[in-house]
Amino acid sequence: MITKHCTAIRGFVRWSLAGLLLTLTGGMAAADTTPSALEADASGWVDIMPSAAMKDWSRVPVPPGAPLGKEQWRVDEPGKVLVCEGDGGHDMLLCGREFGDAVFHIEFRYTKVEGKTGYNSGIYARNSKDGGIWHQAQVGDGNGGYLFGETPQADGQKKFFTTTGEVKDGRVKPAGEWNTVEITARGSVMTLWVNGAVTCEIKNCGNPKGLVGVEGEGYRIEFRNLKVRELR
Repeated sequence: MITKHCTAIRGFVRWSLAGLLLTLTGGMAAADTTPSALEADASGWVDIMPSAAMKDWSRVPVPPGAPLGKEQWRVDEPGKVLVCEGDGGHDMLLCGREFGDAVFHIEFRYTKVEGKTGYNSGIYARNSKDGGIWHQAQVGDGNGGYLFGETPQADGQKKFFTTTGEVKDGRVKPAGEWNTVEITARGSVMTLWVNGAVTCEIKNCGNPKGLVGVEGEGYRIEFRNLKVRELR
């Protein structure tokens, strides 16, 4: 009887410790994630999803001045997605409306192709119309989640920047899965949030306002829920 009693006690202790560990780790996981700005407050957002005619949106070659490839962007209106077929070279698709202090919300997924790797695209904020000034959130296949680009300085020159060294977990999901990204620009600070957490920020954005947009770079990708909320 004593042996059975001790065994029962040991089993109860192990069960209790396991339950406590699960509770603690679950709590920590929840604490590690934050809702998107859109989830936290759905008011004040402007839908900037382009129409089928792509009115007020324009393609800009990368690098600026290079020839544009074939048309590779279209809107799937029934599916409510913006599609880049990825067969028209390297370009930016930019919304013609300028935004200053604002949050840019966007969701994307790559079309997975068996045996293909190196999926590559980006999301832009505060770009110049010609693409010479650009601030890009890099999003790849299970990698990325950092900011880089060329931003203007007080002397009129451009300076290259990158946050690759500070990003430990870019939080980008593999090809075929939907991702949610938000770029928040306020003053000279630009913050990148990916799938539940902030991954990095820069504090020296030199362009007080500019264009938002997306990148085509050789991979088929879909975008949805393109929204902007201005900050006042």
